[in-house]
Amino acid sequence: MATKIRLQRHGHKNYAFYPIVIADSRAPRDGKFIERIGSYNPNTNPATISLNFERALYWVNVGAQPTDTVRTILSKEGVLLMKHLMGGVKKGAFDEAEAQRRFDAWKAKKEAAVSAVKTSEAAKKEAAAKQRLAEEQAKNQAKAEAVAKKKAEAAAAAAEAQAAENAEEAQAAE
Repeated sequence: MATKIRLQRHGHKNYAFYPIVIADSRAPRDGKFIERIGSYNPNTNPATISLNFERALYWVNVGAQPTDTVRTILSKEGVLLMKHLMGGVKKGAFDEAEAQRRFDAWKAKKEAAVSAVKTSEAAKKEAAAKQRLAEEQAKNQAKAEAVAKKKAEAAAAAAEAQAAENAEEAQAAE
């Protein structure tokens, strides 16, 4: 039986998420599957991937063929790198501890890069929010000055009218 590691489409129109499954290559896309090993949600920023690493590595080692998208996901998660390192252990190029050390170094480097991107995105959002706040405060200040000017003009006109009334009363009293 030829097995594939592929995505099943779930969700609704314009908001799909994908369970990562092991299925017979002859089964329909959203049909029967052997095992679910994770999920992929491209709707978040960055895309959310949850993967059972051990099971994915097992299925890749026994010959399950990933689709192109799943191959990219497995590569980003390090499953294909671990398979490559385990091949080196089998050939005797290095021992398992060295393979694990290399994998951990790769994983740490990757996580550092991802966290740097996330912090830069957060900083950009914060800077944009501060800029919007400053612009809004400037607009509010201008609006407050315009309202104060209008009230001052209205008060001056009322005082002028009051003075004119007082002057008329004074002339009428004479």
